[in-house]
Amino acid sequence: MMNEAAIKDFWNTHPCGDQQVGGLKDDYEDFFNKYDAFRYNTESHILRCLDEVDFKDKRVLEIGLGEGADSEQIIRRGGRWSGLDLTPESISRLQTRMEIRGLDYDELKCGSILDAPYEDNSFDIVFSHGVLHHVPDIHQAQKEIARVLKPDGKLVIMMYAKVSLNYLLAICVLRRLGLMFLYATGISLGKIYDEHYELAKEVGLLKYLKMDNFIHRNTDGPLNPYSKVYTAKEIEADFPLFEMERAHKEHMHAPPLSVNHLPGAGLMGWHLWAHMTPRK
Repeated sequence: MMNEAAIKDFWNTHPCGDQQVGGLKDDYEDFFNKYDAFRYNTESHILRCLDEVDFKDKRVLEIGLGEGADSEQIIRRGGRWSGLDLTPESISRLQTRMEIRGLDYDELKCGSILDAPYEDNSFDIVFSHGVLHHVPDIHQAQKEIARVLKPDGKLVIMMYAKVSLNYLLAICVLRRLGLMFLYATGISLGKIYDEHYELAKEVGLLKYLKMDNFIHRNTDGPLNPYSKVYTAKEIEADFPLFEMERAHKEHMHAPPLSVNHLPGAGLMGWHLWAHMTPRK
């Protein structure tokens, strides 16, 4: 099983979303403004999905914080927010965001969801967007979530969708063909393919292209050590302490194809949202 230390190191040195807006330099306010604008223009459904959750006056734990855009939105919707992240870098950025924006919150902790630093039955809502599919020991994670969540609480998560245009076409077919073309011809197809090429040379092309390896390298950059994709049934299987209330897909996304403007996200979207409650 993938070492959690390797996952921590990757995300600490590659903060989620950082390079999408040119990286954090000295001006935090400018960076946060650019990042939030990029995030919610590219993935506008997130704000709508957050509006569907009643955060007001609820004790909320967010697992995996990134740049804190959703954290701020939860607080602005009235949630009594606490945040947990594996990486010191994300914690530092969140502290700065909260100070700059003058946001009140309960707690901000650096730690692992495999051993969550909270008392039993502490939260009304646990929220996690695009994080838990990077946790190899997901069964232990869901045990800890169930422990810190109140018996009548709610778990709202977003996981990468297996039945999606991105996974079935872009990752499984197009990107593998692109890497094979580069391997055969030496013609560069861009920086990301060049990084894949160097990694494939280290382990061998056929081994690198196996989906139990290739999926990790095609969600959040070629150096990403671990990712998983899900169907709603597979979420239920990995979260046996929870009952599924509803699941829905969002966000048409399948690079190198430009599909964001296309309909059909409800069927083939990349983001699979799940709303769950603890089993009685």
